[in-house]
Amino acid sequence: MKHTSSGPYRYIVFHKPYGVLSQFTPEDGARTLAEFNLPKDVYAAGRLDKDSEGLLLLTNDGPFIEKLLDPKNEKEKTYWVQVERIPTTEKLQQLSGGVKIQDYTTLPCKVRLIEDPGFPPRDPPIRVRKTVPDCWLEIILREGKNRQVRRMTAAIEHPTLRLVRVRMGKLTLDDLPAGEWREVLKTDVL
Repeated sequence: MKHTSSGPYRYIVFHKPYGVLSQFTPEDGARTLAEFNLPKDVYAAGRLDKDSEGLLLLTNDGPFIEKLLDPKNEKEKTYWVQVERIPTTEKLQQLSGGVKIQDYTTLPCKVRLIEDPGFPPRDPPIRVRKTVPDCWLEIILREGKNRQVRRMTAAIEHPTLRLVRVRMGKLTLDDLPAGEWREVLKTDVL
């Protein structure tokens, strides 16, 4: 792991594996961040649900977390999402224009079909149906409600099979393996 000093505050990019909670405290027997030898006194800046993977930023800089996560600052987050079936152009336009999830309409976002990013297989594997194709989408949001991406793809009738956050602000996951972390500078994030 590469570590860089960044003063009294620390900024950690972690590749959260599937099935791990975005917290250090155990809950319902689920795996937590405590098992990954992360530095003391840092906490997650935002969340990825247990079923999602990818970039999780941890820091001890509370004001920075507020700045990063406040929706009015519109910091982009990029997700690569494997969905069931291939969405039509109309469905992708519907998704990018904003969809109603529960009692809320999502903000417009950027959506496009992408090639399979070649992530290692997930453990446990995603549900595969031989008669139903799947594909990958890139979805770039400026907001982040609970389970929003999954609810958005469900709203256009393309359930999420796998969801990986690959970018927050300027910070990217790059080739960091699942379960690994590295220290970064504050300027690497915003």
